[in-house]
Amino acid sequence: MPDNAPVPDHPPPLRWDIFCQVVDNHGDLGVCWRLACALAARGQQVRLWIDDTRALTWMAPEATRPSAVQVLPWTQSLDARLLASLPPADVWLEAFGCQIAPEFVAAGARQKSARGSNHSKPPVWINLEYLSAEPYVERLHGLPSPVLHGPASGWTKWFFYPGFTPATGGLLREDDLDARQAGFDRRAWLARQGIDWQGEPLVSLFCYEPPALAAWIARLRQAAGPTRLLVTAGRAAQAVQRVLEDQKPLRRTSNEREQLSISYLPYLSQSAYDELLWACDLNFVRGEDSLVRALWAGQPFVWHIYPQPEDDAHHAKLHAFLDWLRAPASLRAFHLGWNGIGTGDLPDADLPAWRDSVRAARQRLRAQAGLCTQLIRFVAQKTL
Repeated sequence: MPDNAPVPDHPPPLRWDIFCQVVDNHGDLGVCWRLACALAARGQQVRLWIDDTRALTWMAPEATRPSAVQVLPWTQSLDARLLASLPPADVWLEAFGCQIAPEFVAAGARQKSARGSNHSKPPVWINLEYLSAEPYVERLHGLPSPVLHGPASGWTKWFFYPGFTPATGGLLREDDLDARQAGFDRRAWLARQGIDWQGEPLVSLFCYEPPALAAWIARLRQAAGPTRLLVTAGRAAQAVQRVLEDQKPLRRTSNEREQLSISYLPYLSQSAYDELLWACDLNFVRGEDSLVRALWAGQPFVWHIYPQPEDDAHHAKLHAFLDWLRAPASLRAFHLGWNGIGTGDLPDADLPAWRDSVRAARQRLRAQAGLCTQLIRFVAQKTL
């Protein structure tokens, strides 16, 4: 069903409090901002509590202006007067394992007590989990977790898992996403970025520090044809620059030339990052938010999964995703090499086969309700 399908019985808009703690790579913030905006676009009232708003200045410049999403500071000790002045929320959403501040929970319990238990329900308290294609997601999605201690004792939290199958909570997708992509002009966009594109293949790079990066760059530099690499700001740019510093200049004969051109991009807003994915023939992405955006873009991509070296839990997570994607053998092998899992050289990129795999997966996802729709429906069921 489409992501903009009406929710059961057309419930009235509700007030949502979304809590986000920013981790070093800003992926949590990216997901939370997209979710807050998607809910607001559906008529929901959204307050987004963030402990570090600095990345929003480039990620979502509109957040610095009055908008449908109210951004509030999540400090170590929340101001009691601020909490008392805010209308109570119908939904509390803890993103990715963060814990709502104790003062906030206590204030919510006091507000409910003051209104009287016969006239109000506790907020629908949701623990929004990380994205995975592993089997446990379908088993745990939507399960309750009783609150046993503190001022909210007796209330219930609910596990809500984003995912890739109809038995999960779906993925974030804006209602106008397909229309935006259909109207995208690649050449005009590249010109606005100051990129003198001559028709060569374009590859975007958003990564941590992949083990195979040096070998891959050396291969591109000596390839039979040209490639232009569009490198995102931050860790990806730093990793590429370190590789180039370590690699000696290529020894070339008189009829050979450097085949790799590199353009370093500034920090991109979320909408500009979507456009980067649309512009490129191959995308290297990392984390959770950019993985989802790469799926919607429908172009071949390679995912650098967040490494968990203490127990290598990311290995099973990557294999589960590749299984769901029905990745061709070459795409699976490239993922494993890119992520430092297993041995062997990176295989050649089979872009037509990789593209077919991604677009078939995108078609499956389009047949499912998205994350925003499913959240609204889930909350509506709990508030009846």
